[in-house]
Amino acid sequence: MSDVRRPIKAALLQVHSVIGLVLALLWAVVGLTGATMAFEDEIEASLNSQMMHVDASATRRLTPDELVARLQAAGGFGKVSAVTMSSDPSAAARIRFARSDGGARPSSVYVDPYNGHVLGSPRAEDFFATVRKLHRWLLLPGDGNGLGRKITGTAAICLIVMLISGLVLRWPHRARSVKMWLKPNLGLRGRGLHRSLHAVIGTWVLPVYLVMTLTGLWYSFEWYKAGANWLLARPQATAAAMQPKSPRGAAAADGKGEARAEAKTEAKPLVFDHVWSAFLQQENNDYGRALLTLPAGAGTAVRVRSWPRDSSLESVRDEFRIDAVTGRVISSDRYADKTFGERVLASVLDIHRGAILGWPGKLAFMLAAAMMPLFAVTGLLLYLSRRRHRRLAAPPVASLVPGE
Repeated sequence: MSDVRRPIKAALLQVHSVIGLVLALLWAVVGLTGATMAFEDEIEASLNSQMMHVDASATRRLTPDELVARLQAAGGFGKVSAVTMSSDPSAAARIRFARSDGGARPSSVYVDPYNGHVLGSPRAEDFFATVRKLHRWLLLPGDGNGLGRKITGTAAICLIVMLISGLVLRWPHRARSVKMWLKPNLGLRGRGLHRSLHAVIGTWVLPVYLVMTLTGLWYSFEWYKAGANWLLARPQATAAAMQPKSPRGAAAADGKGEARAEAKTEAKPLVFDHVWSAFLQQENNDYGRALLTLPAGAGTAVRVRSWPRDSSLESVRDEFRIDAVTGRVISSDRYADKTFGERVLASVLDIHRGAILGWPGKLAFMLAAAMMPLFAVTGLLLYLSRRRHRRLAAPPVASLVPGE
C-alpha cells in the first residue's frame, strides 16, 4: 500500500470502528424488526384466514355507516376512525378505532359485510404494531413526533457512511476477481474468518442496505422528503404534497361554503355513506379494496385509498379526499396519472421492504435485514482482536527507558 493511501485507510478504519461500536446494537434492533415485518401481510392473512372471509351471499351488503351502526349497537367498542371495504363478496369488512384518551389504539375488528356480525380481532395485530413502533422510533415517547424518529434517521445516515467506508477498506488488490469479492474464506479461523465474513457478506448486502437507508430516510426527515419531491415530482404535485393534510386546510382553500359545511357537522359526528357513494361513482365500482379514514381533527374531508383487484403492492393505489357532508370530491390523485418519478415516490415503502420485486425481493430484503446482528458481532470481535494485537505488538515499557 502506498504511503499516501495508508493514513487515509487508517483514518477510515477509525471512523468505521467508532461509528460501528456506538450504533451496532441500534442497527441490530432495526434490522431484526424490519425482518420480522417483511411478511407481515402474509402472516396475518394466514393467522386470520377464517375471520377474513365469509360466505358470499346474494343479499345486499351493508354500507359503511350501517356496519358502524350495527357495531356500535353491539356495545363495547370505541370511536370508529376507519373502515375497509372490499369488492370481493366473500371478504369481511374491517373497522379500525381512534386512539383513546391515554393514546392507546384499540384492536381493529373484522365484521360480516352482510349482517354486521363481529367476527373477531385479528391475531398478531398488536404484536406487529409494537414491532413497527420499535423499528421506526424505538418505542420512545412521541412516536413519529418524538426523538426516536430522528435517532433512527441519524443512524440511517451513519449506516451510509459505514457502507462507503467499508467498501473502501475492503477493496481487494484483484478488484476484477469475482471470487475475491463474493466468496468468503471458510477455511480461516479466528480473526481471519471474522474479517472474511464481515467483508464478503457485507458486500453481498451492501446494495440492499443502501436502498433501505435511502428510502428509510423518507420517513425520518421532512427536508429529505421535500428534496425527493422537488427532484422527482411535478411542481404542482410537489406543492400538493407539501400542503398540510389537515382537512381544515382544504376547507379554507374551498372558501366560505366549506366553512359552513364544517359548522353543520359540529353538532353531530361525520358519517361515511356520502363519501362511499361518491367514491363508487369515481371508481365506477372498479376497485379491489378501499380504506375510508375519518379526519383526525376538525374538518369534513374523509381520506379514501383504493387498491385495484390485481395488485398486491401498497403503492399502486388511487387516493381521494371527499367531503363527508356534501359528498363532493375535494381532490383526486390517481396512480395512472402519475409520472415515473411520482410513482417512485409513491413506491417508497414497497422499495424499502423489497416488495417492488415480488416475494423474492421481500425474502432477499428480509434475509439482509436479519444479517445485521452478524456485522455487530463480527465487527466487535475484529475491534477486540485489533486491540489485543496492538498490546502484544507494543514494545515493553522497560525498553523505552534511556540508558538501559
